Amino acid sequence: MKKQKETRVFRYISLISCLLACLWMMPELKAQEETALAPATQQPRGTVVDKIIAKVDNYIILKSELERQYLDVLSRQEYLGPNGRCTILESMVVSKLMAAKAEIDSVVVEEDMVQRDLNMRLNMMIQRFGSEEMIEEYYKKSLAEFKDELYDQIKEQLVVQTMQQTIVEGIKVTPSEVKRFFKSIPKDSLPYFSTEVTLGQIVKKPGVSEEEKESIRNTLLKVRTQIINGETTFEEMARQYSEDPSGPRGGFLGWSKRGDMVSEFEAAAMRMKDGEISMPVETEFGFHLVQLLERRGNEYNSRHILIRPKHTQKDFEQAYAFLDSIRSRILSDSLTFQSAAKRHSDDKETAGSGGFILGETGAPRIATSDLDANLFFTIDTLKVGDITKPLRFTMPDGKDALRILYYKERIRPHQANLQDDYQKIQMAAMQAKRSKVLDDWFNEARLEVFIDIDPEYSHCKILDD
Repeated sequence: MKKQKETRVFRYISLISCLLACLWMMPELKAQEETALAPATQQPRGTVVDKIIAKVDNYIILKSELERQYLDVLSRQEYLGPNGRCTILESMVVSKLMAAKAEIDSVVVEEDMVQRDLNMRLNMMIQRFGSEEMIEEYYKKSLAEFKDELYDQIKEQLVVQTMQQTIVEGIKVTPSEVKRFFKSIPKDSLPYFSTEVTLGQIVKKPGVSEEEKESIRNTLLKVRTQIINGETTFEEMARQYSEDPSGPRGGFLGWSKRGDMVSEFEAAAMRMKDGEISMPVETEFGFHLVQLLERRGNEYNSRHILIRPKHTQKDFEQAYAFLDSIRSRILSDSLTFQSAAKRHSDDKETAGSGGFILGETGAPRIATSDLDANLFFTIDTLKVGDITKPLRFTMPDGKDALRILYYKERIRPHQANLQDDYQKIQMAAMQAKRSKVLDDWFNEARLEVFIDIDPEYSHCKILDD
């Protein structure tokens, strides 16, 4: 019975984390959420609009919330078992239990954390819908009403997340615990891992000529003068010139907080007065004209016009020559790949790991099935130990750059073992240990909080011993 309960608790604790992560990805970006949040006038006639199906202290769970979460999990093609709705409802009840217990234990989240997340979500919605007015039209409610609803949801999500972190804080597993965990797994249940590789890269973005920079600055200065002289508006110039996704919306970025934007952009916005337009500002994204619309303490509302530099063939040739010289030094053993990556790579994500692409465990090993097509077909032509000549590729942000690849190791398909898969097994052991801690916490916490489940869901046997 105990083992069965631990498995169940682990399952819906994992689901809580999954559901919180999905909510974090902006409900307005999901078709299921749009349907669930659509105006009541769009509901089919003759259907029950909603009802309370569970109470946990002062928290409630609505039937519509359960259905929305259920459809969301199904849309990701995740297997929920024969009683999928029961599994989802269990996770929602435990989530509410965490929120209720957080109140009892005085676990709180800072107001600025809630506001920051709220502003981020609203800004993303504005980018998608085009304006605040279009959001109001779609949801048939004022922006203030919509913000109030989002605020409560976000605050609860942050509280639950904080509570989870508090419960499992400081939990670690020792090598002996990892070994015991591995030995406890029946041999016929050991996972089988597909081919993995250890792959490193050193990335070089092409530079920009001073002539190109000066040309962009002059263009933005002319635009700035036209706006200030009243010949046109900032919005019109943003739509005409800006190469940022905000351009079609007049350059509006919405509210930001210190640390949200790159330092050069933030410094320009924070030192201006309301309505003022900056001189051209250079950042890693290009050149901006920034207008401060309003400032409240450490938060500011702004818009901008972005022009990205255009690279010439000469820029790429210089980047190629630089990487080729790095490659030659590595091959001659006068420089290690790892030190070269940390010192010279323009890809921040991999530079810190010595250029190596990290897998889901944080180890420098990645399944070939997780490689993008470009990398997959490139290493298919290499031998282990090869370092390529500089190759042109497209970075995740859409910019072209050059890189050299180091094919360090290939791990063939195999059944899990401690020698080859220690970090994966360590993660699994950590999850099991956290599950046990959460199980113990859950059994104590449920005695302190009132929980009532609608009889319609009695077959789920939620929270039964």
